[in-house]
Amino acid sequence: MDRLLIALDTTLRTLWAAPRAGEASPAESIPDAPLAPADRQQSVALMRVNHVGEVCAQALYTGQAAVTRDESLRLQLLEAAREETDHLAWTQERIRTLGGRESLLNPLWFAGAFGLGVLAASISDKVSLGFVAETEDQVAAHLDSHLQRLPAQDTRSRTIVARMKSDEERHAAWARRAGAVELPPPARWLMRAAAKVMTSTAHHI
Repeated sequence: MDRLLIALDTTLRTLWAAPRAGEASPAESIPDAPLAPADRQQSVALMRVNHVGEVCAQALYTGQAAVTRDESLRLQLLEAAREETDHLAWTQERIRTLGGRESLLNPLWFAGAFGLGVLAASISDKVSLGFVAETEDQVAAHLDSHLQRLPAQDTRSRTIVARMKSDEERHAAWARRAGAVELPPPARWLMRAAAKVMTSTAHHI
């Protein structure tokens, strides 16, 4: 019952409450440079995609924590979710500062990632950690591509994305140290395909 309540609370807070970061945004002290309309639109779209990624991270970790029987792992997953809350808050704040909005399909993204987390953890903790490692690897690569696409003068967004990339790489390394198994190629391919659909859609909706 406790795990169910925690999962429900996380769902409500992720989708319908303003996230509260435990750490100030790394871009807090950086002046906000003026952006041309096209550059502003590009930054909003990319940061919206990044925000969706953080919604999915909350869902994935929460689903895994709800199912695992390893109490130590459960606490580590919840701690990782807490760290991802910072990313959620930073990206939301940046989107709104730029005059944009979050994805209208966030409930759909959350539900899909939560189900994946539950499924992975139901198979085994090592498989669950394998999903964490592969997901974080893909997210880090995705963030790296955004650093190439964000307007050069949008230093605030670029600083946030660079910090997120570093954190995601750290989470992937933690999962491997904790015993993650490497997922088979078909699973990795399906994850990339699903991520492509998600990011392409969130870029606009």
